[in-house]
Amino acid sequence: MSHNLIKEGKFSYTEAGEGQPIIVLHGLMGTLSNFDGVLNHFSKNGYKILIPELPIYSLPLLKTNVKNISKFLKDFMAFKKIDNAILLGNSLGGHIALYFTKLNLKNVSGLVLTGSSGLYEKSLGDTYPKRGNYEYIKAKTEEVFYDSKIATKEIIDEVYASVNDRSRVIKTLAIAKSAIRHNMAKDLPTMNTPTCLIWGKNDTVTPPIVAEDFQRLLPDANLYWIDKCGHVPMMEHPEEFNKILANWLHERKL
Repeated sequence: MSHNLIKEGKFSYTEAGEGQPIIVLHGLMGTLSNFDGVLNHFSKNGYKILIPELPIYSLPLLKTNVKNISKFLKDFMAFKKIDNAILLGNSLGGHIALYFTKLNLKNVSGLVLTGSSGLYEKSLGDTYPKRGNYEYIKAKTEEVFYDSKIATKEIIDEVYASVNDRSRVIKTLAIAKSAIRHNMAKDLPTMNTPTCLIWGKNDTVTPPIVAEDFQRLLPDANLYWIDKCGHVPMMEHPEEFNKILANWLHERKL
């Protein structure tokens, strides 16, 4: 993480830059540092970047669901006195962004989804590595990326620790079940928010057909592909990701 973590009340987050707020939402196994490239680029180019730690593992079990994490986002925006923001979400973070937007259309000026869940929920349950030996966890983690070298020892160690933490495993399953209940297919056609879809052509977690479905169902969506890229484009190809997003923001005057 290239910027310090700020802790205020129930919120832990990173913030940099001034201007139109972009709130970044990480995935189930993601961390704030996954978005260093986004934060470093856009915070210097007219945007305030905020990356909150989502309470995936800190909420009570019965409240560990898409709805309550969306409420957390609403509380965070109120705490930061932000009435309107662009939401950028990867994987589960994209699903949270979509669910929040459905309920708070006036508070979202744009959506950026990359490897987002929300339609293809099998991904959350099936790709979360089961407990096993280190080499198995290493192989499963590497599958998230097109270039397996992106899966550093630090990333693999973090996943390994999570899947051997019983509380985290139970809450991960709770989130997976919640995601299935909150499938967004019927809601998307009513969401006119300008949406930028940036997808890895080689994503095996949320395959390309998922991106095409998002584009088909959302009334105002542009889809951009990154070649030789898996589930986390902003990590594998940060410069290309930032270029696509910057051009889209410029075209949409956001």
